[in-house]
Amino acid sequence: MLFIFILFLAGCTVGPNFQAPITPATQQYTSPWTSDSVKTAGPLAPRFVYGRDIPAEWWKVFQCAPLDKVIRLALAGSPTLDAAQATLRQAREEYNADTGAAFYPAVDAGFSASRQKISNSAFGQSGGKGTIFNLLHPSINVAYFFDFFGGARRELESLRAKVNYQQFQMEAAALTLTSNIVAAVGKEVALRAQLEAWYAILDGQEQQLKMLEQQFTAGGVSRFDVLSQKTRMEQTRSAFPPLEKELAFTRHQLSVLIGKMPGEEADLPVFHMEDIKLPAELPVTLPSALARQRPDIRAAEELLAAASAKIGAAQAAFYPQVTLTGSYGPQANRAGDLFKENNLVGNITAGIFQPLFNGGELRAKRRQADAVYDEAAAVYRQTILLAFQNVADVLRALEADAAAIKTQFDTIAAAKETLDMAQKQFQAGAVSHLALLDAQRQFEQARIGVIQAQAQRFTDTAALFQALGGGWMGRAGIGDRR
Repeated sequence: MLFIFILFLAGCTVGPNFQAPITPATQQYTSPWTSDSVKTAGPLAPRFVYGRDIPAEWWKVFQCAPLDKVIRLALAGSPTLDAAQATLRQAREEYNADTGAAFYPAVDAGFSASRQKISNSAFGQSGGKGTIFNLLHPSINVAYFFDFFGGARRELESLRAKVNYQQFQMEAAALTLTSNIVAAVGKEVALRAQLEAWYAILDGQEQQLKMLEQQFTAGGVSRFDVLSQKTRMEQTRSAFPPLEKELAFTRHQLSVLIGKMPGEEADLPVFHMEDIKLPAELPVTLPSALARQRPDIRAAEELLAAASAKIGAAQAAFYPQVTLTGSYGPQANRAGDLFKENNLVGNITAGIFQPLFNGGELRAKRRQADAVYDEAAAVYRQTILLAFQNVADVLRALEADAAAIKTQFDTIAAAKETLDMAQKQFQAGAVSHLALLDAQRQFEQARIGVIQAQAQRFTDTAALFQALGGGWMGRAGIGDRR
């Protein structure tokens, strides 16, 4: 009989049963790109492996131990993640609290003590001062709400969805944190490369200045040539402060990302492009699976599930609500008489509440729940669209990065050949020091271009992993609705 009763209760749950949205039917992220520059990138272009799982610790594809160390420090000490975890615990405890209230009776202990005076006229007597007595009443009180139409269960369903939402939000926060660290490291290596190149240019200019001063002493060049060289050196030095400032800001950002004060950034590893290996192969989630991989999409889905459950809760408010209450305990005038058997009293009460007229309040709340669901559905669709745009943009960026790296390698090869030739001709007296200085500057700028292109590829690779969801499913263990 109990089993039949439980089936009856489950069958009476009103409102829609949530179904996960259907995955978009698209088969590709972007249309084929026929750019000649991309075609000529050759082996420098990454090979996309569609359908391969995203590793949970995706940053390890760069084979950079210092980067792995910094990310682990961030995951352990980030206040952002601590806040997300605390929010998740709040949602779980709210669900736990309402679970107890919905499925179990409320049992409370109470005690009342009163001193009363009753007029003798209440007993049909006239005159007299009345009767004064004490009344002591300890009791156990029980109350239970019968969720015949599933309103409480729908509320729990909504809260369970909000717990999952916070879980996905925490995964999204961790993914954003790790991606921001990789982006900051990419910026650092590019800034350090620029500083190293400008220092090399300045070193060459200083050597040229010494030669010019010697030639000026010997009468080979004018004072104007020496002053012009000093001016160029000062112009080169002017490039250092902005770059050093940006590098300091980036180091401060890294320090804060791992949960430390900016003044502690000196304890962080120093990053150079030589420490990072750009992967030749990159896993790409199939379009049909992206919606299950992105934590922001899953979070939007949970909000949709919560809104669906709220519709059922609003619908259940139209139906009767049945409660059962009771109390049991002794009642006596003196404490010593409380435990006498004939002083035990109790009551049990069943109540039913059926809304009849409320000025349209319940219907308005049902329409409100429908509108909230429609809003959540629109947000879900927009999240899907933006996710596919993210992946498409990053795939295009990585293809363009490969072409840019090849172009920069070709540029530095030509600049190196030009510099070698200028040095030989300068030693032979065939070209001026200005020509040599210009060739050196072009070479160092080409070197900057190579590092910047590689750093951009590094950052865009991290953006790809972020756009694909970051492999959180490999460690989170959150249940799937499907």
